[in-house]
Amino acid sequence: MRQNVPPVPPLPGQESVWEYPRPPRVEASMERIRIFLGGELIVDTKDSLRVLETSHPPVYYLLRSAFSPGVLEPAAGNSFCEFKGTASYLSIRAGGTVAGEAAWFYPRPTAGFEMLADRVAVYPGRVDFCEVDGEKVRPQAGGFYGGWITDRVVGPFKGEAGTLGW
Repeated sequence: MRQNVPPVPPLPGQESVWEYPRPPRVEASMERIRIFLGGELIVDTKDSLRVLETSHPPVYYLLRSAFSPGVLEPAAGNSFCEFKGTASYLSIRAGGTVAGEAAWFYPRPTAGFEMLADRVAVYPGRVDFCEVDGEKVRPQAGGFYGGWITDRVVGPFKGEAGTLGW
């Protein structure tokens, strides 16, 4: 899978994405998640699920009810995950800004991922910015991936240059 790229050794308090499982694991998180678009705070919650998959930074799934009313809008398209099923897309509208296809959800997640129902994940690179416990998130490279990179996780990460064959 990986082409002679050694994992970055995690320091105390860090996680290596190379220690995450495949198929992915879903775990509850009480970290404070905040998302901003168009200069407005559209999410502020401590109720999230992290999806952890080998070589990927965590993806945070948030309750739909955590989003400000009216900011999520249906968007065209869908994609398929071999583990979670078929995803549908959402655009986000706030502060006079529209972030097209900036979020996704699984209307009918597959067995083992049912807890993702009624939860939405956001591409951090398509909004103003996202925070995890006050730390500004760095988006996972590559337009397809929606991982949230913080100082808590080390890579290398899928999506960076030279990772296509991982």
